[in-house]
Amino acid sequence: MELDLTDLKTVKSLLTYYNVSAQKSLGQHFLLDKNVLKQTLKAAELTKKDFVIEIGPGFGVLTFPMADLAGRVLAVETDKKVLEILRGLGSGYTNLDILPSNILKLDSHYIYDRYKQWSKVKSGKTGYKLVSNLPYYITSAILKLFLETDLAPDLIVVMMQKEVAERIVAGPGEMSVLGISVQFFGEPEIIAQVPRTAFWPKPEVDSAIVRITPRKKIPFEVDNVKLFFRVVKAGFGEKRKQLHNSLGGGLNLDDELVSKVLKEIKIDPKTRPQDLTLADWGKVYHQFKEILK
Repeated sequence: MELDLTDLKTVKSLLTYYNVSAQKSLGQHFLLDKNVLKQTLKAAELTKKDFVIEIGPGFGVLTFPMADLAGRVLAVETDKKVLEILRGLGSGYTNLDILPSNILKLDSHYIYDRYKQWSKVKSGKTGYKLVSNLPYYITSAILKLFLETDLAPDLIVVMMQKEVAERIVAGPGEMSVLGISVQFFGEPEIIAQVPRTAFWPKPEVDSAIVRITPRKKIPFEVDNVKLFFRVVKAGFGEKRKQLHNSLGGGLNLDDELVSKVLKEIKIDPKTRPQDLTLADWGKVYHQFKEILK
C-alpha cells in the first residue's frame, strides 16, 4: 500500500524507523496539507513531456506525485539520511533520479545536460521546470541560480516564506532589490498563501506558493546587466534616503549631477527608490551608464 506522506503518524514512523530527526538547520519541514500539495502540482502543469528539477525533496511528498505526472524527475538532496529514506520509498519509480549533491555547488549547465540526455534535444532551448518546496535559507540563492542564466527553466513553482514572496511580487511603493532582480528575469505571481500549520515541525513563518515564468527576453534593452544591478543596488544602498542621495553616495557621483540626470528623465530626485517601477530603473540605467563607463 502506498504511504501517505502528508500523514504526521507516517512521517514520524519513518523518522523513528530510520533513526533520524528533522533538521531545522537544513530547512526540513514536512508538508502535511494535501490541498497545498494539489495547488503546487496544479500550478506546475506537469505532463509526460516535462523534465522536473526538485531541490530538497525530503521523503518525497511532492516528488512521487510529480513522478506520476512528469516524464522524469531529478531530485537533488544533500542530507545522507534523507537520501536513504527517499531511495527506499522511491525504488519503484523508473523515471526518478536522485542526485546526492548540494544544488548551489552544481553548474546550471550540468542540470541542462541532464535534461538533454533525457530528451535528446540538441538545440539550445531549455525545456525543464523547477518545482520545489525550497529550504527557505537558500531561496534567494536558488532563484539567482535558475533565473540569471541563459539556461533558465520554462517554469518555476516554489514554496517560500510569505514575506519573501511578497517582496518578489511587489510593485512601486514596496520595491526592493530582490523584487527587481526576479521581475527583471521573470514574471512572478503568488498562487496561494500557506499557513505555518501546514508543516511539521511548524516553521516560525507562513509560506506562499510562487509561480515564476522566466522571460524569453528582458523587458527593456540592457547591454550590461552587471552595471544595471550596480545602479539598482546603489539606489537601494541607503534605506529611507531619497534617490539622489543614495545614487550619489552609491555611485560616488556629485549630488547636483545626479539630480540633473534624474530630472532629464522626469524622475523626481526626491523620490524613494522603492517607489520606482522596473521600467523606471531601466531609464535610470540608460542615463547613468555613459557616466559610469
